[in-house]
Amino acid sequence: MMKTQATRRLPLLYTHPIGSLPRPQAVRDLLSRRDEMDAARFRGVLDDMVRFAIHLQELAGMDVVSDGEWRRVQYIREFLLRIGGFEKCRRYRHQGEEKTTDVVVRRMADAEPVFAADANFLVENTDRVTKFALPSPFLIAIRYWHPAHSRDAYPTMWHFLDHLAEMLAREAQALAASGIDIVQIDDPALTYYCDPDLLVGNTHDERLQREWNIEAELPIAINAICRVIDGLPCETHLHCCHSVYKRKSDVRGNYRPLLPYCRDLRADRVNLEFAYPGTGDVSDLRLLPPNLCAGMGVVDVRSAQLPEVEQIAQLVREGLKVLAADRIALNPDCGFAPDAGEPPTLDEAYEKLRRLSEAARRVRDEIGCGGASDDRIQTNRSI
Repeated sequence: MMKTQATRRLPLLYTHPIGSLPRPQAVRDLLSRRDEMDAARFRGVLDDMVRFAIHLQELAGMDVVSDGEWRRVQYIREFLLRIGGFEKCRRYRHQGEEKTTDVVVRRMADAEPVFAADANFLVENTDRVTKFALPSPFLIAIRYWHPAHSRDAYPTMWHFLDHLAEMLAREAQALAASGIDIVQIDDPALTYYCDPDLLVGNTHDERLQREWNIEAELPIAINAICRVIDGLPCETHLHCCHSVYKRKSDVRGNYRPLLPYCRDLRADRVNLEFAYPGTGDVSDLRLLPPNLCAGMGVVDVRSAQLPEVEQIAQLVREGLKVLAADRIALNPDCGFAPDAGEPPTLDEAYEKLRRLSEAARRVRDEIGCGGASDDRIQTNRSI
């Protein structure tokens, strides 16, 4: 496993976020005014907000922190917005709602990486291990290429995928150069192959009504992810969730169809969901290839109900029956708010992270491995 100086000090069963935190209304309002505010003023106010998101995770006792993704309106669309080449012109139905989404209509410009400054800010404002997430090339390709709008720019989805892998590899290198300790690739599209209903066309998302061929497509998707993370001097993760929209999942199904294909994944860890019903089952971890570690999702981000610490700890113990502690890290099932408008409150997210940290300490004590103290904020900056 590739490690940085900071990740070498992480305890067994370390706790890490998937990425996003719920954005308070003030942050949503600020993001909506990005084009009308003075650029320096906008940046300064958002910097203050992001510092708060970082310190919130520190106070919750997380061993690894992100920037809460508060600079993003949505975890994929922010990347599309910054690189250009996309227009909102495709209409579709999703969970009974009529929507319009972006698709690629022009060839993407091979510009400088767009997230480097965001990554620098995170590194400079915490002494914890840092994580930064990028959307997968396959995820973007499967959702944002459309034959009626995209063929002039990219003849096929696979041409689009190839260019995305090249551009995202530059982004990943820039993140590592900024000092980010863990680069994560987000790809809920991989779990589409785990949903038996979706594979035969039964889905509430019109965009997913297509032919699905796991044997032909999944190796291409995984190879594209490898192109993004190969050669990075930091820990690398792949996050495979079942999507989140207004406290619901878009897909269901355990990870058994997917995990055998991960034998060719050149990452360090695969972050999976086990707390939300209808996603992974802990027994799925028996299929995890030996070259990979697991991030166990042990906190449900969809339900408003707060889990008991013992409930989280018991799920961790179930995982330890399958994998050794040095192959397990602990995380929420997914990001709390992949989109700025997602319903969880920040207080809910904070309390769930705090209980996750407490559960990790409890299990570490039980197995005698101790771990980093949680009652400190390792920074010289005031909160």
